[in-house]
Amino acid sequence: MRAIVLTEPRRAEVVDSWAEPEPGPGDVVVAMRAVGLCGSDLGVHDGDRPTPALPWVMGHEGGGRIVAVGSAVRDREVGQQVAVEPNYCCFACPACRRGMTSGCERRLSPGITVPGLLAERVAVPARFTWPLPVPVDAAVLACVEPFAVARSAVRRAGVPPGTGCLVVGAGSQGLLTCLALLDAGARAFVTDPRPDRVRAAERLGARPVPAGDRGDFPFVFDTAGVPAAWDTSVGRVATGGTVMVIGMSSEPVGLSTMELTRRQLQVRGSLIYDHPHDFAGTVAEIAAAAPRLAALTRPGVPPGEAGRAFAEARAAPGKSWIDLSDWGGERP
Repeated sequence: MRAIVLTEPRRAEVVDSWAEPEPGPGDVVVAMRAVGLCGSDLGVHDGDRPTPALPWVMGHEGGGRIVAVGSAVRDREVGQQVAVEPNYCCFACPACRRGMTSGCERRLSPGITVPGLLAERVAVPARFTWPLPVPVDAAVLACVEPFAVARSAVRRAGVPPGTGCLVVGAGSQGLLTCLALLDAGARAFVTDPRPDRVRAAERLGARPVPAGDRGDFPFVFDTAGVPAAWDTSVGRVATGGTVMVIGMSSEPVGLSTMELTRRQLQVRGSLIYDHPHDFAGTVAEIAAAAPRLAALTRPGVPPGEAGRAFAEARAAPGKSWIDLSDWGGERP
């Protein structure tokens, strides 16, 4: 079986002798069709997020078609097109019991803690595959998971319809956050040092922050997670407003308790989504969102050019993804 594996930091290769997945009774085997790339994947690719082993199959955003079901699976069928929810929570730890599965203490994540999705076929726990209500293109499959991340952040923030919100950073997650805000009836404004990324957000319906505008926003979504972006996020949030932090960095940022208290700010991190309602809600809306999700993607990159896909994901406007359609996914 073919797979795209990391053999050393910054070196991704296609191999044709990767072991076939061995599904358990509660698993399904998915013939992968598309896998998106995000900052977490870049961290793995660059060696900044050490993997359990090398070579290592990367990737966690994607989907395909079920080609086999485990003996105990009753609610999935061969032939269904599914998106993978790539965060397998334990359902037993204190966070899971509170319904906050995003904070699961034993969460398994394909491409990060267990082998990923960049392969012809992968075994996935059936309950973490989501049959799509309508067929979608491969590009849309690459966006379902990060769109769930964006929609969860908007849900957690509690943004009322009609509210002006600022998205700081117009990378792929910033674009998806703009789309989630627009779907929630909010007005999305965006700022990014790169004009091409701002233009990509405008094509979705977001608005650039006018030059010289110093108005404050009741909700700010920081999708960049770097100190320079943090300064913008805190600087543009209104008194009594909320900063939702989606982007992550290990670098510390500054906010004094005096400023936090005097301005009565709320600062909240938003990590992935909570099973099952966040992913279920995203899948339910996928038919309506599909045209706009497809519009924010870049052309799919074939497996043999995976290195180009990782390079594009660093800077190019739009969502970068690897198109596995030509692999077919049928068992030999």
